[in-house]
Amino acid sequence: MQNPKNTKKLFISACEPSANLHLKYLSQRLDKSLHICGVFDPTIFSDFPHAKPLFSLKDFAVMGFFDVFKKLIFFKKAIAKASAQAKGCDIALLMDSSSFNIPIAKALRANGAKVKIVYYILPQVWAWKSWRAKQIAEVCDYLCAILPFELSMYPKGDKTQYVGHPLLDEISLKAKPTPLRGGKIAFMPGSRKGEIQKIFPIFVEVSKKLANPKILILPEHFKSLSAQELEQIYGEALKDFSLSFDANGALMDSAFAFVCSGTATLQATLIGTPLVLGYKTRIIDVAIARIFVKLKHIGLANILYNALHSGSPRNGERQIHPEFIQSQLHVENLLQAYCNTDVQKFFAQCLELRAYLKHGSIEAVSGLIERLLRE
Repeated sequence: MQNPKNTKKLFISACEPSANLHLKYLSQRLDKSLHICGVFDPTIFSDFPHAKPLFSLKDFAVMGFFDVFKKLIFFKKAIAKASAQAKGCDIALLMDSSSFNIPIAKALRANGAKVKIVYYILPQVWAWKSWRAKQIAEVCDYLCAILPFELSMYPKGDKTQYVGHPLLDEISLKAKPTPLRGGKIAFMPGSRKGEIQKIFPIFVEVSKKLANPKILILPEHFKSLSAQELEQIYGEALKDFSLSFDANGALMDSAFAFVCSGTATLQATLIGTPLVLGYKTRIIDVAIARIFVKLKHIGLANILYNALHSGSPRNGERQIHPEFIQSQLHVENLLQAYCNTDVQKFFAQCLELRAYLKHGSIEAVSGLIERLLRE
């Protein structure tokens, strides 16, 4: 089916909260006349007259391998529906979520669709299933890497480029003053309910040992929840914290942070807030991850720092921040990490990472989309 004259259609697949945070900034560079469909947070495009998602992001809120297995039937149907919709668009912008987005790209190629496929925020082939890199390169037209070392994972050619990291578009790059021990402390126990319920109670016990003012950073997609719904997720301890939906602002205002794994570790590091990582999940998910994922660290800041110095994200013993996982995640370890943090060393490492990432990604990605829409 041909698009009506002058109508440009953009399909977006952004299932994860973190992808939608980056999409929020990218949307500010997109033409509001675009017809946008796919999977995304609709509030991002509230001032776009022609933007409507296929599904609610709640449908994709899973934690670990076991949750994915339970929703296999839903994902299979969703992939088919999303692929059919993307086929009628000019560009398909795929963001992260490899188990959902790679099948979409494959389906589009198998159907002979003329849509240009742009993969932005590439799958973590450096962590597991490295063979996917060749496969992704075969089915996508443009690969936008946000980590410098990703370039070595994919076949050389014009379709792969390092575009910069979106966090450098979203945070201030001004030097942060040396924090005082009496400063505010931020707590980031994750963005999924399962993570929060396992990690937050431990963070609460840590907070009771510290006299500092405390900020609880809530996921932006929780903004629509009522106070009662938030209490159901976090418990009665919620009242003991100042609440913030602005992660960047809260981290900038904090002297230290206790953080769940993920992009948040890099976010805090680039902002200049010393941190410790704490993560806990189901035993079965850990067992599966240890079989397939071959990494010495789980914090993205530590992974990047080792890639910078060793050339590989999988190797190296360097740490910007401590990591405590599963049984190691307890109050004593977290408090000891807080007390032993070398702030000046942390800041020096922070500057190294900023230089390694170079610049933000929004300008390059929005420019690519604009160029493809003109062709």
